Amino acid sequence: MPEPGDVADKRMKLRYAGACRLCGTELAARTEAIYERVSKTVRCLDCTSATEDEAAVTETEPVAEASVEETEAVEEAVAAEKAGVAGASARREYERRKARDEERLRQKWGRLGGLAVALSEEKQSTRAWDTGAVGEERLGARLDGLASDSVAVLHDRRIPGTKANIDHMVITATGVWVVDAKKYKARPTLKVEGGIFRPRVEKLLVGRRDCTKLVDGVLKQVGLVRDVVGDVPVTGALCFVEADFPLIGGAFATRAVHVLWPKRLAKVINQSSEDEIVVDVAAVHQLLADHFPPA
Repeated sequence: MPEPGDVADKRMKLRYAGACRLCGTELAARTEAIYERVSKTVRCLDCTSATEDEAAVTETEPVAEASVEETEAVEEAVAAEKAGVAGASARREYERRKARDEERLRQKWGRLGGLAVALSEEKQSTRAWDTGAVGEERLGARLDGLASDSVAVLHDRRIPGTKANIDHMVITATGVWVVDAKKYKARPTLKVEGGIFRPRVEKLLVGRRDCTKLVDGVLKQVGLVRDVVGDVPVTGALCFVEADFPLIGGAFATRAVHVLWPKRLAKVINQSSEDEIVVDVAAVHQLLADHFPPA
């Protein structure tokens, strides 16, 4: 509870770079801006003047350096905004489809539309987006737990020029992981065909379903990331949330793409980050965040 006389906003010089929450303008370190204590975000002085929000700021309060607590709050808010929100685009698509389906029922049934909505089941095609969003959200929370000075995470990044997205990217001191999240319940297995007299062909099965195209999708994403980061090592992973992996073993790789579950993925990334340092994590994180904006 704020003390009497406290104000929600404070004018100060930013200790770290950030972005205005209203217009998105990049704000360099040492720039004067308004720090909003309640939302823990910043806004530029131009937006403050335009909306007359500066009335909430104590006029006699001098421009000052931020306190340690305020600096940490701003830094956390900026980092969270840059990282993105896991499953955000899938969640939006689910809500859009759900609203569209409900509106169609209301138009069809008129006064009984509300009852029809309550009694009807969601379309499988609509429910699939909710399932996908949940998988991305759960995996995103696991990956966020890895974040440190030597590990940075990006979620739900749009591939420029397309409607497609990359679920997660993890930047470590040894390279970049491109992670595609899937919420399937069956068991992923590797089926190998061919051999000595025929070309070797690897297929990814989930239960009895041929899901080899999922590997193709990850490899395409890996290629796009490599085009951006150059010589930085890039590794692809298919992470199945809630899949029926065995108690012992179960993880495997096909065409250099790791197939595994969230806990195992976190362990593998941690182990790989202990190898020889070859990556400027902050620089690569910024490069990828700029090229692949939030979806």
